Amino acid sequence: MKCDIFIPIRLGNSRLPGKALKECKGKPLIFFLLERLRKCKKIRNLVICTTTNKTDDVLVNVLLKNNIKYFRGSEIDILQRFYDASKFYKPDFIVNVDGDDIYTDPELIDKLIMQYEKTNPDVIDMKGFPFGFRSVGFTPDSLSKICSIKKTNITDTHYRAFLTELNLFNLEFFENVEIINFNKELRFTLDYPEDLKFAQLIFKNLGNDFNLSKLINFCEENNDFIDITKDLDKKWKVHYDDANTNFSTKLN
Repeated sequence: MKCDIFIPIRLGNSRLPGKALKECKGKPLIFFLLERLRKCKKIRNLVICTTTNKTDDVLVNVLLKNNIKYFRGSEIDILQRFYDASKFYKPDFIVNVDGDDIYTDPELIDKLIMQYEKTNPDVIDMKGFPFGFRSVGFTPDSLSKICSIKKTNITDTHYRAFLTELNLFNLEFFENVEIINFNKELRFTLDYPEDLKFAQLIFKNLGNDFNLSKLINFCEENNDFIDITKDLDKKWKVHYDDANTNFSTKLN
């Protein structure tokens, strides 16, 4: 089975512009994520899904120099960007890993794919994991369906909700049953300058060979690390809620 990871990235972010190319230990942060994902045993391609906007030319040049696969598509419609990328690369199953989620655990991605191999749902959503470890898997057919019936072309903020919250697909959950009692203030993503400071400290102290369990244990043993990004989730939630999205489809 051909499974690809699609990683949406654009440099024109207002909260932390150019964040994917911000450097840590002398290299862009996106390289840390790619290094981690290359350890996935079930993955065929890693594809950076960026936009046709000129602001992303710099990113594409970096990808070209390093022989990293990419696809350029709609800036505001990530679902359409994914669908167009799926028509180009022709995977059987896609796992979306946000470019912000730079600590993604390759073992969890493999487990998500193994679940798909057993049950073949349209969509698999990760549930019960810390913020930054919530990838979602889906079939190209599910992208085709949602792109043909959604009424909006603005899906850059709430795109995964179209797949997981509209009751349009056979949806399963890949649930966290191993690391349950973690500090809910833990935040493992890259949206704000504080997240960048946190990332630089994590990679300085842990390198880039750690799993989710080791990352959680390290942070809970060093509460000052948690304080760096404390309350950013509330700030992010305001931004998320303000991005009003039209979830209506041609079916309703």
